[in-house]
Amino acid sequence: MAGERATSFGAEAYNYEAGRPEYPFEAVSWMLERLPDGARRIADVGAGTGKLTRVLAQAPGAEVVAIDPDPAMLATLRERVPGVPTFAGTAERLPLPDASVDAVVLGQAWHWVDPVVASLEIGRVVRPGGVLGLVWNIRDEREEWVRRLTEIMHSSPAENMVNGPTGPQVAEPFGETQERRWEWNRSMTRTQLHQMAFSRSYLITAPDEERAQIKREMDELFDELGLGDGTIDLPYVTTAFRAVRG
Repeated sequence: MAGERATSFGAEAYNYEAGRPEYPFEAVSWMLERLPDGARRIADVGAGTGKLTRVLAQAPGAEVVAIDPDPAMLATLRERVPGVPTFAGTAERLPLPDASVDAVVLGQAWHWVDPVVASLEIGRVVRPGGVLGLVWNIRDEREEWVRRLTEIMHSSPAENMVNGPTGPQVAEPFGETQERRWEWNRSMTRTQLHQMAFSRSYLITAPDEERAQIKREMDELFDELGLGDGTIDLPYVTTAFRAVRG
């Protein structure tokens, strides 16, 4: 994972934890269902504050380790998901021995990696027959107000990849990817919507004047929608991909 935006999230770890959605358990279970019986050692790479880690930890018999390049994100993860071992690292350079895990999963992260280098490195640490799982929560822009929200906040590399014509690239030693989607709603307050926006890499790295302008435009949209101190349902589509190591 490289670049200023890819490594910017620690500056907004609190907003990331408060504003980003959880992952549906069904999506996580689907990514892992191709694992051989009894195989449950899983590495969450690009784990951030532990949004995906805590769902993985609910899988029966799971032994989870969390890896992220940002110390601030890992510090928040240790608070939120105590007991899960954490390590500094990236998808292209993993602090794990060869063939030491049954699965590697990435939530909201594959769009930051070099897919060929990362596939090769993940293939090094995943046992034959193991799984690479990729998952994203993306706002459902079939809703007109959600499209307007994205126009205000700007689209992200994640949205461009998942909604693009080809989806994520996965290379050897992993086989062809399978894909599945889940639609759901998240009830959010105005504050949570702002926290979601300001946890995004574009806004984290934007100048203060632009951040202030985006906040004003978001509030204008929320006022138009009649969102006072209540909540609004923000529709999401969770898209998951899985590939088996040869």
